[in-house]
Amino acid sequence: MKTLIITGGKISADFALTFFEKKEYDCVIAADKGLEVLDKLCIKPDYIIGDFDSLTAGILCEYQEEKIVKLNPEKDFTDTEAAIRLAIDKGVDSITIIGATGTRLDHVIANISLLMIPLEAGVPAYIIDENNRIRLIDKTTELTREDCFGDNVSLIPYSDEVTGVTLKGFYYSLSNKNISKFKELSLGISNKITEDKCIIEINNGIMIVIESRD
Repeated sequence: MKTLIITGGKISADFALTFFEKKEYDCVIAADKGLEVLDKLCIKPDYIIGDFDSLTAGILCEYQEEKIVKLNPEKDFTDTEAAIRLAIDKGVDSITIIGATGTRLDHVIANISLLMIPLEAGVPAYIIDENNRIRLIDKTTELTREDCFGDNVSLIPYSDEVTGVTLKGFYYSLSNKNISKFKELSLGISNKITEDKCIIEINNGIMIVIESRD
């Protein structure tokens, strides 16, 4: 089951609409203010979750109560985290999150960190905005030029160190290189895809992969 989560960061209705044109998602979850985007598009989510502290007053009245998961505003997790955990509890095969980036850098960093939850559950998960696709990887991963979000690819260590990094099919290749948060951090920034298929090999650790269009 492919699941789309719309959360409350910066997102245009036109961009959100592109995720519904192919009708490829089996489940749609609105996290708090993300519901406003769907409401503009007249799209009904399967679930609505949040404390609704940032949602326009009265908007929930238009939706069925059984689809709404109301959270306590004084909680130790974000609405986006709750949406991800709800998706995993439903037994999803993959998660795409939109509205998870924007001007609140604290939320952006936190949302990238939340990708650890599906990674540990063995569920592929992506944060996508108009310019970037972000994921976490902990094993060898193949990228294809056809499927890649953009030609620019940055690799940033999420764990303290990622060992045995080998890059094939990129402009800047690597062979069995260890990349640490505390040194050589910039080594993986702004690489370029040069082949139809590219390989990121890692022996141990967790890497942030950002495919960018700009």
